[in-house]
Parts: sequence; structure tokens; C-alpha cells
Amino acid sequence: MTDAQFQPVKSADRTLEILEVLADAPERIGLGHLARTLSIPKSSLHGILRTMVRRGWVETDDSGQLFGLGVRSLLVGASYVDRDDAVTRAQPLLDWLNAQVGETTHLGRLDGSDVVYLAKRESSHPLRMYSAIGRRLPAHATALGKALLAARDDGEVADLLPARLPTLTLNTIGDRDDLLAELDRIRAVGYAIDREENSEGIRCFAVSLRTSRPPVDAVSVSAPTLRLDTRTEQRIIDVLVQANERLLSPRT
Repeated sequence: MTDAQFQPVKSADRTLEILEVLADAPERIGLGHLARTLSIPKSSLHGILRTMVRRGWVETDDSGQLFGLGVRSLLVGASYVDRDDAVTRAQPLLDWLNAQVGETTHLGRLDGSDVVYLAKRESSHPLRMYSAIGRRLPAHATALGKALLAARDDGEVADLLPARLPTLTLNTIGDRDDLLAELDRIRAVGYAIDREENSEGIRCFAVSLRTSRPPVDAVSVSAPTLRLDTRTEQRIIDVLVQANERLLSPRT
């Protein structure tokens, strides 16, 4: 069956849309806002939400008017990470990277035009970047995402990315030609750098993992610019360049 022939079950489709909107929201959302966002009549939406609340997928406040993800959503998301073979294999690598450089390390996966954090190790320093497992960011604005985009040809990159590239900071690459030139540089040197393109004051370095073709996972090291100098950055890059050898070696 082709995508054009596929007809989703409306109730299931709406339920999943609700979960996706709630997952992206920074706080609980009102019924009216959800109805407008999803173009679902309030009466139909309220019935679906009541079922999801009863099953623990969605939680509501005391007024019954604001909705957010429930504990069942957390349990299912945690189960995905716990049972993912690539995440399991990468855990010793993240430990090693973190021990080598003392900075925040991440495992991320390309999902459409975004990259999703699947695992992390915290920096040993009090000043560190904010991140959370399950957080989704535009791939072109992160070192993780750019490392994975660079493993694809320009045609594949064009198909993956939206027509307009969202910008998260003043340094985010918002022009497609500039991004393609950046991906060429990454292919040449073998690693990607996020130059405060995702968060101001944070630089990130990443390499894709050669566990599939094309790769879907990458690892990164992130640090505040205040702690970085040329020598420290080169140390991080040198360690990351060893990542694939360690991951694919029986020693790890």
C-alpha cells in the first residue's frame, strides 16, 4: 500500500496527534487551544481526552480544563529507550566520552528533519547546558543533526528539511545554500560543530555513528564557550573521532 492509498483510522490518528501536541508543549494546554490546534470539535476532543485521562496517557489539573502528558506516556517512552539496541550499545561509549572530557555527552537520532536526544551523561561542572531525553530539535541547528545530514547527499537533505529553516539563535544557519556548504565541510573533516546555533553560549561537537547506512545515530560533546579554548576544542574533537572505533570494537 502506498502513502497515497493509506487511510488512517480517524480516532487513532486523533489520539496520536493529541499526544504529539502535548509532548511538544512546554506546559499544560487548555481544551480550546487543543481543539483549534488540531481542528477537532470540542465535543469529540473532550471524549477522547476523558478516555486518555482514564488510561493514564494524559493528566489534567483540578479544574479539568488543562491537559498534559500522563505517567503512561513516560513509561512507554522509557521502555523505548531501554529496549533500543543502539542505545544499549552506545552507553559505554557515552561513559567513556564523558570521562575523557568531563562535559555533557549525548546520543541523538535523526527523525525526519529533527534530531531527538536518546541518552546523555551530565557534565562534571556546575555550569552546563540544558537538555532532556526525548527533546526534539531541528537537525540543521545542532551538531548531532548536521553530522547525520552530512552523511546523506544533497538531494536527500533537501527532501528531509522543511522549506524554511527555523532559526533558534542569531547563529543558526537559515539559508539552504549555506547549510549545504557547511555539510560539505563536515564531510571533509569528519565531524560537525554547532557554533551557538542551538543555544547561545554553548558549542557542540558531534560525529555520526557507523552502525547503519546511512547512519541514523550520532554522539556529541557540549560545553559552555567560557570553558573552551583552541586546545580544549581539539581535545574534544580528537576524542570524538575515536568514537566509532571504540563502539565497533569488542573492547567496548
